[in-house]
Amino acid sequence: MKDKTIKADEAIALIRDNDVVTTTGFVQSCIPEALHAALEKRYVETGAPRDLTLIMCAGAGDSKGLGTGRLHHEGLLRRVIAANFGRMPKVAEAAQENRICGYNLPQGVISQLYRACAAGQPGLFSKVGLHTYVDPRLDGGKVNDVTEEDIVKLVEVEGEEWLFYKATKIDVAFIRATSADPSGNLSMEKEALTLDSLAQAMAAYNNHGLVVAQVERIVEQGSLKPKDVKVPGILVDCIVVADPPEMHRMNYGVIYDPALSGEIRVPVDAMPKMPLDARKIIARRAAFELPPNGAVNLGVGAPDGVASVANEEKVTPYITLTTEAGAVGGVLAGGSSFGSSANAHAIIDQNTMFDFYDGGGLDLTCLGMAECDEQGNVNTSRFGGRLNGCGGFINISQNSRAVVFAGTFTAGGLKVEIEDGKLKIVQEGRAKKFVKQVDQITFSGPFAQQRSQPVIYVTERCVFQLTPEGLELIEVAPGIDIERDILAHMDFVPVILKPMPMDHRLFIDEPMELLSDLMNLKLWERVSYDEDRNILFLNLEGWNVRKKSDIDDLQKVLSDACEKAGKRVNAVVNHDGCRIAEDLYDDYAAMIEHMMQHHYASTTRYTTSAFMRLKMQEALSKRGLAPHVFEKASEAHKAIGLEDDGTAKPGSQPAEAHMGKYGR
Repeated sequence: MKDKTIKADEAIALIRDNDVVTTTGFVQSCIPEALHAALEKRYVETGAPRDLTLIMCAGAGDSKGLGTGRLHHEGLLRRVIAANFGRMPKVAEAAQENRICGYNLPQGVISQLYRACAAGQPGLFSKVGLHTYVDPRLDGGKVNDVTEEDIVKLVEVEGEEWLFYKATKIDVAFIRATSADPSGNLSMEKEALTLDSLAQAMAAYNNHGLVVAQVERIVEQGSLKPKDVKVPGILVDCIVVADPPEMHRMNYGVIYDPALSGEIRVPVDAMPKMPLDARKIIARRAAFELPPNGAVNLGVGAPDGVASVANEEKVTPYITLTTEAGAVGGVLAGGSSFGSSANAHAIIDQNTMFDFYDGGGLDLTCLGMAECDEQGNVNTSRFGGRLNGCGGFINISQNSRAVVFAGTFTAGGLKVEIEDGKLKIVQEGRAKKFVKQVDQITFSGPFAQQRSQPVIYVTERCVFQLTPEGLELIEVAPGIDIERDILAHMDFVPVILKPMPMDHRLFIDEPMELLSDLMNLKLWERVSYDEDRNILFLNLEGWNVRKKSDIDDLQKVLSDACEKAGKRVNAVVNHDGCRIAEDLYDDYAAMIEHMMQHHYASTTRYTTSAFMRLKMQEALSKRGLAPHVFEKASEAHKAIGLEDDGTAKPGSQPAEAHMGKYGR
């Protein structure tokens, strides 16, 4: 029986010029640092191997020269296919200066391409990337002028547009595990994530390539339980024990945290509370979009603060937070541990998580934004002269049911203060984020509109919503002047109709009772019934229909109120300042139809939002219901025989004109 354990230098000596090398790692976690260091050492000392192609998913480094950042030396790399360049800035610089060829593809696509390579398939069909810079009609994922080969093609399958991503055969795979037996069977008991190690190993092995596994320790032959083995030894050529042990840190900021590996569970009450600053305001507002019992993904930066807010507000048990790296449930980690989770329910492979995402499994994602334009396009991949890369952004943003983009209104030196529940801009950021046209389209606003995807944009001072006319300003923070603090720092004028104040609780350093809002525990307070006039008033001002369960909750509250009245009622509904998610208007109309069938004698509704009136009228018309939605409360009141102030006209009876097909 062969012992596959060798030194790092011996393993690296097996790599040839022009090889295609793939490596594991996610941001700062699970990186085979000893292998990267040995490859750098060999090249610096000998000038070989040369002209390698590097394929990787998420960034794997500290942005300061570790991880794949070690591979920047002139001549070592000829081509890079990666989702993220920001973690290897000198490699990104080489790509920007046309010294190497480069492709920036979606992280999930690269992750799934490992499986295609392993199965001997020519590539991957996916809708991910349509109408972004990855689309061949734009840049085709190429990052510079010297990159000429097309590896992304636009194709039509049964009348629908798809992208075909060409698979690149892999010669060498660097993977990482915790334990290995002498035969190369690998277990990952102390790793925060499993990532794509199995698929990468298969891809290289089935191409008659080399699989090198960095591990923390060697264990006795046969001591690993079969179900604990993540990569079988038949796929592994070489085992390298990390030396010194610091080369096998859990991530660059943490030697080892057993809560992130799932070895122990920790009390979440002890987790630190975020200070009330711009980042927390953004995270708090985004948290109001969380779907109870739903699956959620959070991006890096301002969005990862949502996990802390959810924990602070005791809502974590009612949602399932996930990361594209494979963590399901628990409290998502930030900083150097981003991508992992304390007290996770499960850790699955990265490519499998992207299957879940691409298939529509996410109810909500909250992602960052570097630039946003008047069409609602968002750029996170290339801006300010930097090639950062898209990471998993395109997979996640295109396929999540609803999207929240979160970030400060301006960037670079922004300082704010919160006084007496009001926001004050002490120092404005140097760079505008809301520009006329983004430098690169990482998320397409028009494509989202085409698919009726609900999208909002949350900053510390205001909130925008994506509409057919572009961005609409829908909320403004207390203390903020629209002209001075918002429009003066945008390169375009958004749609401005009747923006609501941002919730005052966001700006007070005490619990917000977020769980009550998410569960609609006080929704009944919005319903009142006038027995003398048999009129039910429903005030939905400022309420958000974020998910299907919100409609179910509202229907129950209304049905209970009508049953208590003991007869059919005449309903007046105030939709002013209410927001219904783009894809839920038909469900909302179905709820109205149910109420007309069973509880309403007549109903009339009003809102100053022209967009909501249009969408509501379209949804009601489809169901054969009276489609008119009034603009003013006075008009709605008159329609059922009330004065402008809502009092009854002498001798009047509710009008029949707006009963709908189930009116009595």
